[in-house]
Amino acid sequence: MTRAPHRVTPSQTRIGWIGTGVMGSSMCGHVLRTGYRVTLHSRTKAKAKPLLDLGATWAENPRAVAADSDILFSMVGFPLDVRAVYFGETGILAGVRAGTLLVDMTTTDPALSREMAERAMAKGLAAIDAPVSGGDVGARNATLSIMVGGDREAVQAVMPLFELLGKTIVHQGGPGTGQQAKLCNQIVIAGTMIGVCESLLYGYKAGLDLNRMLDSIRGGAAACWTLDHLAPRILQRNFAPGFFVEHFVKDMGIALEESKRIGLVLPGLTLVHQLYQTVQTLGHGRSGTHALMLALEALAQTHVSASPA
Repeated sequence: MTRAPHRVTPSQTRIGWIGTGVMGSSMCGHVLRTGYRVTLHSRTKAKAKPLLDLGATWAENPRAVAADSDILFSMVGFPLDVRAVYFGETGILAGVRAGTLLVDMTTTDPALSREMAERAMAKGLAAIDAPVSGGDVGARNATLSIMVGGDREAVQAVMPLFELLGKTIVHQGGPGTGQQAKLCNQIVIAGTMIGVCESLLYGYKAGLDLNRMLDSIRGGAAACWTLDHLAPRILQRNFAPGFFVEHFVKDMGIALEESKRIGLVLPGLTLVHQLYQTVQTLGHGRSGTHALMLALEALAQTHVSASPA
């Protein structure tokens, strides 16, 4: 393990941030409001404007962010984005200084996280994988679950910053294990989401008032985050993203590839992955994951509303 940076405090620690999407923007905002100096970069500068208004400094590329950071966070979309941000000509590893801690919070391929850790170590750095769960609500409320992989000393050094972003922070083990835990999370979400959507579809066709039905089942054994936060959005026909369908398809694809690698068949995940690909075909790749209902409605040739059918 390389030497960890000095004690993490707003007055001493320079933070870098790359990625200001649905979740990344709120997460970076928590760091800024605590008083840390933040240098940031995102693909679209306009999306970073609220953070720049809060006092963040804009950098033209990831390399420039790295040159001005003691701890650098990334929260981007896809494994190819991670590779470009870290390994590209103007990427993080081209400009970073020895001793900097790198924290990738993107959900990506565990093998890529391990490669990042190895290449970082060769430069005298430490790289942590720390994907999150909780969607836009968890990001805004700083209640995310953070699944962490990497060297224990490095993880402990970053812990004060993790505590600004989430309520459940668990160190899973070495590099890549945070990603593996996040894939477990996504497998549960996939199964839960189809259960919630099919429950609403069944209740509607059975003639139930769906709000009353939800009042009953969310207090019993079916209770879950998806029922509380996303079922109401479905009934409102509000499919705005807390987490993009296209990113969830990516995550499920990674989980299926990892499953194949370790000799495991996951028929439930395979089915839900196919259904989400249908959601993309319907033009809703940038909608929220609860847009799974649109694919199921198309199959059932019906349209769910809160009132009985």
